[in-house]
Amino acid sequence: MRKVICTAEGPRPLGVYSQAIVCDGFVFVSGQGPVNPRTNELELGDIRNQTRRTLENIRAILEAAGSSMRDVVRIGVFLAELSDFPVMNEVFREFFPEDPPARTTVGAQLPRMKIEIDCIARLRKPPAARKP
Repeated sequence: MRKVICTAEGPRPLGVYSQAIVCDGFVFVSGQGPVNPRTNELELGDIRNQTRRTLENIRAILEAAGSSMRDVVRIGVFLAELSDFPVMNEVFREFFPEDPPARTTVGAQLPRMKIEIDCIARLRKPPAARKP
């Protein structure tokens, strides 16, 4: 079964894509940037702030899908400037302090923002049914 995830806690899509798709026990989160979900405008600041905002957006979308940052198994990071890698990595450590997911980081031409991140996470197992 395929389910589209759309939450007001994450930025509205600016194109023809969904915030995330749930399918076969996984959540596939589309590339997210430093967009404030309340205003749907870019928060253009330094790489530290843009990375934090982007990961907060991903966290909100994952939670709406029934997952969490702890359930992320793969993450892709796209940086406008590879020289921003060390600072991005520091913020990344705040969100993934233990057992971080598999990750790819590449340089990319991005529209006005310094970072974009996508990810795949597993769904949490549903709670066991209670006996009457």
